[in-house]
Amino acid sequence: MLGFFKLRSSTPRPPHAASAHRARTTTRGGFLRRLVAGTALRAGFDSAVTNDHNRKHWAGADGLSADAAASPEVRRTLRNRARYETANNAYAKGIVLTLANDVVGTGPRLQLLTDDDDANERLEQAFMGWIKAIGLPEKLRTMRASRATDGEVFAVLVSNPRLPTPVKLDIRLVEADQVTTPDLWPVDDNAVDGIVFDAFGNPVQYHILKGHPGDTRSWGAGYLGLEYDRVPAEAVIHYFRADRPGQSRGVPDITPALPLFAQLRRFTLAVLGAAETAADFAGILYTDAPANGEAESVEPMDAIELEARSLLTMPGGWKMAQVQAEQPSTTYAEFKREILNEIARCLNMPFNVAACNSSGYNYASGRLDHQTYFKSIRVEQHHLQLAVLDRILKAWLNRGGAETR
Repeated sequence: MLGFFKLRSSTPRPPHAASAHRARTTTRGGFLRRLVAGTALRAGFDSAVTNDHNRKHWAGADGLSADAAASPEVRRTLRNRARYETANNAYAKGIVLTLANDVVGTGPRLQLLTDDDDANERLEQAFMGWIKAIGLPEKLRTMRASRATDGEVFAVLVSNPRLPTPVKLDIRLVEADQVTTPDLWPVDDNAVDGIVFDAFGNPVQYHILKGHPGDTRSWGAGYLGLEYDRVPAEAVIHYFRADRPGQSRGVPDITPALPLFAQLRRFTLAVLGAAETAADFAGILYTDAPANGEAESVEPMDAIELEARSLLTMPGGWKMAQVQAEQPSTTYAEFKREILNEIARCLNMPFNVAACNSSGYNYASGRLDHQTYFKSIRVEQHHLQLAVLDRILKAWLNRGGAETR
């Protein structure tokens, strides 16, 4: 919207000057209205131009905020599709498991560098014994795999009196579906789907359903999907990757690859279907004779049972040929390689790691591709250390781990 600011003079204008000024102002205002209403947008960037050729391609572009774009409905749909694809696609499952194994490995190791070597050794051994008791490496791998398919995962710090260690701290993993606020009243301006923030953007409380919304046992227990616990932020670890400023909830890491996984499976089924169709028919009868020409009558679409190792005679005017698979099955390997390479790119994973196949590599090219991948793994490990492991170690020390010194 265009507007003008003008200073009023204390000196009165002559009558003819005032009328001339009004005429100029009226003319100028009409020109500006015509300019705003009738002039098309002239952009300085080709990518900002919208025309008939790219209108459909950019139809899904919007100006939503990070939390509005990743609304509960959108995240639920992405989670369900990512889980389904990972459960039914061998490549998707292998990629997720490989990523979790490479990031977490066999688990963290505590190394203390204080001046007291004996105390360092006792504390390290006590911490490693506690890690083994609660199965922390397996839980960390589950957290990394869940971030790839669900976009986020929550770990609640709880007390487990049945642990065989002096420290009874335990970690309970919670899926993203279970962290939500089912009752929308009263609405808190600082709450984002199960997470309450303070005025500075720090999480202060998490709303965790007492039962999983997709678990029939929750309904049998009388929860009805509405009862939840208000857990303080000090007892919850939220592991996700924020791709945009102000993003409060995570989306699956494999979101850009979901359509590609579907295309890969569709193309595989199409190639297999073409091969099966060609194999189902041993041959086909055809004639070069014109309609009503000199050829014996043959029932259309009639099936003829063939006997093994026998000679056949064709009806007069007819020939026999096999069905050829016209599907471009020879390009199947190339297509699969290219689409897997594109799928793995959103995870910074090279093709030979994603496909578990280095047949087209030499040693130098394989090592070169691995440099980018393992640099990304180091970044992932550092994020996991800051977001998860440091808080776990602090909670363990506060629960009595420091007494082992």
